[in-house]
Amino acid sequence: MRRWYVVQTYSGHENSVLDDLESRKDSMGLSNKIYQILAPEQTEEVIDKKGNKKIKASKIYPGYIFLEMEVEKEIDDTTWYIIRNTPNVTGFLGSSGHGTKPVPIPQDEMNRILEKIGLIEKATYKEGDQVEVISGPFVGQTGVVASVNLEKEQVVVMIEIFGRATPNELHFTQVRKIV
Repeated sequence: MRRWYVVQTYSGHENSVLDDLESRKDSMGLSNKIYQILAPEQTEEVIDKKGNKKIKASKIYPGYIFLEMEVEKEIDDTTWYIIRNTPNVTGFLGSSGHGTKPVPIPQDEMNRILEKIGLIEKATYKEGDQVEVISGPFVGQTGVVASVNLEKEQVVVMIEIFGRATPNELHFTQVRKIV
């Protein structure tokens, strides 16, 4: 199962940590454990004092790196140790230290972050769409969209439970279209 984790770094060292983690992933055989490493940036056009236009890049989440990793129930000791001991890494978000393992980010929260940085498109649904539930109590179930509320970004999905189609109200980030 793939889960997202947040690694805390010294502010301003996100790119060096990202590069170090990429090289450690390759050199230590963690390519099957770590899938994506992100340090989201946003760019904006600014005008300096002389009137010249420049493009300025800044971190959306300064001091944080996002990792998508393959885990069973929790992160394994080797991967956890390698990431924690990367230079300029201060720890994992959701780990209180003293040897406690970090807690992954819920998928719906990570979907909102991925939408914000433009890695996934904001989903649009219409009645009759086939969808799969990707987070929440019905994860893995498929169903048909019965209605859409664009203001609340929610859909009502008919999911078969005990042999009957049952309406379930879900957020856009909790479902994915089946193509």
